[in-house]
Amino acid sequence: MASIPHLHSLDPVPVRRRLLTWFRRNARALPWRDTRDSYAIWISEVMLQQTQVVTVSPYFERFLQRFPSLAHLAHADEQTVLRLWEGLGYYRRARDLWRSARQLVRDNHATIPDDPAYLGTLPGFGRYTTNAVLSQAYDRSLPILEANSARVLCRLFALAENPKEAATRNQLWRLAESLVPTRLAGAFNQAMMELGALVCTPTGPNCSACPLSRHCLAHLQDRQHEIPMRVKSPRIIAIEEVAVVVRKRGKLLIVQRPDQGRWAKMWEFPHHALEDGESTKAAGLRLLQGLGIEGDVADEFAAIRHSVTRFRITMTCLDVAHRRGVVRAGLHANAAWVRPADLHAYPLSAPQRRLAKRVLAEGW
Repeated sequence: MASIPHLHSLDPVPVRRRLLTWFRRNARALPWRDTRDSYAIWISEVMLQQTQVVTVSPYFERFLQRFPSLAHLAHADEQTVLRLWEGLGYYRRARDLWRSARQLVRDNHATIPDDPAYLGTLPGFGRYTTNAVLSQAYDRSLPILEANSARVLCRLFALAENPKEAATRNQLWRLAESLVPTRLAGAFNQAMMELGALVCTPTGPNCSACPLSRHCLAHLQDRQHEIPMRVKSPRIIAIEEVAVVVRKRGKLLIVQRPDQGRWAKMWEFPHHALEDGESTKAAGLRLLQGLGIEGDVADEFAAIRHSVTRFRITMTCLDVAHRRGVVRAGLHANAAWVRPADLHAYPLSAPQRRLAKRVLAEGW
């Protein structure tokens, strides 16, 4: 096992004391910080993964209003859960929440139990989620590691390596474990994340406001702007898509995505990528042919732009009047003809919801 750098030169006691004092004075007022309910903390932690706090707060409150307990979530319909999650992205998180809730209730749990080994068997309960929930709800002395706390640790111990590499992450986990206190572990873990979010930021660390500056090796070496290592962003790839909004007797065609993959089990207007040199209309006709239907393609009426990881997607939307044909069985998980006013009941991805709103604005 690799040694922990500078461990003996850093006394964890004043680090804990200073950080907790700073947190008591500077912590943001967030709805999930007013509870020790492990279920509510679990919901917040899953929502906060790869999503900004300002985005999560209203979703968290709406979610708990609709599903105030583990049992309410377990007995809900999966499509209802996805619809309420809509806009948060990374929908696998919502499906794992629902699946875990059902398993917990089957195992006769009324909330998230204080049992890290058991939680590790449930969907979505990795080391971070398990430790974050149990440290906050039950004050278990368990470390956490996510983007903000990892950055704080890299600077505190002057680790210049890439924090996303496995060896470095293992080292960071050991460092986090060396600092987490036996009491107030949940507050300490939140404080580490809060410090990274508010003070020890990626590009403009405010060392003069940091309670740990006198302990921070990167600051003492004037290397806080170069630590941690910055990884070169992947090349951006532009993709052109076409979507068809097929109308038939006052209803619109939507299809359901497969059980696996991105946006699994979500609904959408049919769409696919253009081939090289293909026009938007030709791509639309090819899409209709693949669906097994014929229609009169009118002009483009919207262009929806969005990003998925390193892909920048422009989805050009075509108005299509259905002439004949039925959607081929097996091409999609399901297909449905719905009234425009009923689109709100179906979980759609963010770009597809924007398209739905545009359709409603057209008065169809």
